[in-house]
Amino acid sequence: MKKVLLSLCICLMSMASYAQSGTIKGTITDQQSELPLIGATVQLLNVEEAKGTLTDVDGYFILENVPLGRNVVQISYLGYETMTLPNVEVSSGKDVVLDVGVQEAIEQLNEVVVTAETIKDQAQNEMASISARQFSVEEVNRFSGGRSDVARLASNFAGVSAPDDSRNDIVIRGNSPTGVLWRIEGIPVPSPNHFSTFGTSGSPVSALNPNVLSNSDFLTSAFPAEYGNANAGVFDIAFRNGNKDRSEFTVQLGAFSGLEAMAEGPLGKNGGSYLVAGRYSFIGLVGAGSTAAIPDYQDISFKVDLGRTKIGRFTLFGIGGRSNINFLGTEIEEDDLFAAEDEDSFVNGSFGMVGLKHNIIIGDKTYWRTVIGGSFRGNTFEQDRYFDLGTASESKLRITEVDNSETRFTFSSFINSKINAKQTLRAGVLVENMGTDAFLRDREDAPDLDNNGEPDWFTAYDFNGSFSLIQPYVQTKYRLSQKIQLNAGLHGQYSTLNEQFVLEPRASVAYSFNKKNKVTLGYGMHNQNAPLPMLFLNEDINGELVRTNSDLDFIRSQHYVLGYDVKLSKNWRLKTELYYQDIDRAPVDPFASSYSVLTEGADFAFSDDKISLVNEGTGFNRGVEITIEKFYSKGYYALATASIFESKYTGSDDVERSTPFDNGYVFNVLAGKEFKIGKAKRNAIVIDTKLTTSGGRWYTPVDLEASRAAGFEVLEEELAFSEQYDSYFRWDIKLGLKLNSGKRKVFHQFFLDFQNVTNRKNVFARQYNRLTNNIDQVDQIGFFPDFLYRFQF
Repeated sequence: MKKVLLSLCICLMSMASYAQSGTIKGTITDQQSELPLIGATVQLLNVEEAKGTLTDVDGYFILENVPLGRNVVQISYLGYETMTLPNVEVSSGKDVVLDVGVQEAIEQLNEVVVTAETIKDQAQNEMASISARQFSVEEVNRFSGGRSDVARLASNFAGVSAPDDSRNDIVIRGNSPTGVLWRIEGIPVPSPNHFSTFGTSGSPVSALNPNVLSNSDFLTSAFPAEYGNANAGVFDIAFRNGNKDRSEFTVQLGAFSGLEAMAEGPLGKNGGSYLVAGRYSFIGLVGAGSTAAIPDYQDISFKVDLGRTKIGRFTLFGIGGRSNINFLGTEIEEDDLFAAEDEDSFVNGSFGMVGLKHNIIIGDKTYWRTVIGGSFRGNTFEQDRYFDLGTASESKLRITEVDNSETRFTFSSFINSKINAKQTLRAGVLVENMGTDAFLRDREDAPDLDNNGEPDWFTAYDFNGSFSLIQPYVQTKYRLSQKIQLNAGLHGQYSTLNEQFVLEPRASVAYSFNKKNKVTLGYGMHNQNAPLPMLFLNEDINGELVRTNSDLDFIRSQHYVLGYDVKLSKNWRLKTELYYQDIDRAPVDPFASSYSVLTEGADFAFSDDKISLVNEGTGFNRGVEITIEKFYSKGYYALATASIFESKYTGSDDVERSTPFDNGYVFNVLAGKEFKIGKAKRNAIVIDTKLTTSGGRWYTPVDLEASRAAGFEVLEEELAFSEQYDSYFRWDIKLGLKLNSGKRKVFHQFFLDFQNVTNRKNVFARQYNRLTNNIDQVDQIGFFPDFLYRFQF
């Protein structure tokens, strides 16, 4: 293996002894109205001789003969705040596309361009001014240990915990992962992951391809009024457009992302473009992951921009994927995270969505955007168990059958109007029709009432129906002065399932003392449905199966946030946020117990015996977050985040307990350095590293004697989440090589990502093993080398 890698590196370096130039292109618009800015100046700041251009009537520009490597681009326009974009990385294999909105200055000076410092971590959504940041494709691919996974990228940010190597569930400020909202191009979608199951938001492998993403937003608290049905956070994902001037191609191979091919280029005569990318899993061939079973998954993503027409701009986009894995007891290892030696399990999953977006400019200050879409998620699970394994009387029995599918039809429309340079107003509505065909029957731990020698089947849910969720909203951004900005809005939410309507106020204010210091204050009320698998559970009432959870109220939370941001120097910043989240109306048992739905969501399945729940539970999350960040400059970056927090809940027994997500602390340290090589210094050797540690997850201890007597795991529910696993620790080191061809429009990139280099045995679970009759500990993944090779031309 070492000889192969060495030969590959020598071969690639021989192709890149000289460097050529690249191209930066894009569109400059008014941030508030999205109208193109004609005649805006776009120039490079990092070159000895001035190099720049002006935008055309469509706000479009092309900068050619740009030096390879990292560049600084400045955008200026009379009467607008000047924007500086550092670290625009240009390669020989692909054009760089920048679609940038700039903000009109509210303090106009005659014949002078008003300037402002770039806020490098501000959200794409101008209505989000607190607990929000944007992330880029470059960051997804840059950080060590990320596995080209958007969700795992977010775990590097303050307030986010993901101490489980086997899944990409995101715990935001102590909330269950079920509180996360995923949006693609403005519409909510089910969890965009392979092997995802009904009601969950994470899984082992993401179906989102980072290579098709544009800069997107990640919000963790008190989010703007356009976001609803979420209590924890929002991933607002945007797909990028293809290159509208020339055809480009990418071929990529990675341990987790698989074999990938991508094509993009111009389409039609109206400035349209296409982008399509497909991936096929490779992980089974290299033996990576948390199981000896071989996972199989594929996905495809696309975006077609039809260009500007007389009736506006139309964009078609979509993503689809499928996955399957079979766990055979005779083939799995003793420490397998997902299977047992006396069981065969068969898992299938699928995910897909397609949407059509229409954007039309009305007048010179308003645009109207409408998106219609449909999405689908399905999964099946079948499990057989062997009794008297390895004996002459060995027998096999089907234990569990699951067949779930979720179909959504979504309509989203809003009007955005720039009232003046100070104020922007946005109002709209989101309508979702959620169709569910859900079936789960199980005889795990069931009695044999019909005396046929087999445990009886019980149908936990069998539901085929639909309900609608309607969410109107209005929000505004008002800049009182160059120092003070106010964001405020009102979100409504109505469900036809429980016939409940709620109004949710949202507000934030940002005050800049000067160019270096800013304080922010935010509040938001947020309501969310209980997880769908819980809503459709059956209860046997006098021989009749009744869904006693279907009329549960929304879970309500109120977010309070205070932040302080200081610019320590040109490329260093310090940011801290204090937060408190009050939660009520959480479903709990109707009798005194330790259960709360706030503890659900960190696994593949939900409790299937929690019926007749009532909205009387409470909880809270509180903590402090600190971020110290050195933005990429002088060839290196650094990021350190610290989160110290509490996550508590109270069940119907009125006892306050830790949630399973109450890690207590999370610390991250990331850094990276580029070393220029070659005669033209346009190629680079890259070193990145990441160190993460956090408190362990809380869990409910096993009652060993009761489990031995019953033959299955019995927990000490009165001691729910009273014990904590050992702390989590992981150190990753990533080595990479970037090569620009000196003769052709070709770019190569290669990296090795050594994950968990200390081979730390972080705890996955302590659970009852019916084969050994003991409580066994299963550990997470040890040392594992990931890799990726990318070829662009």
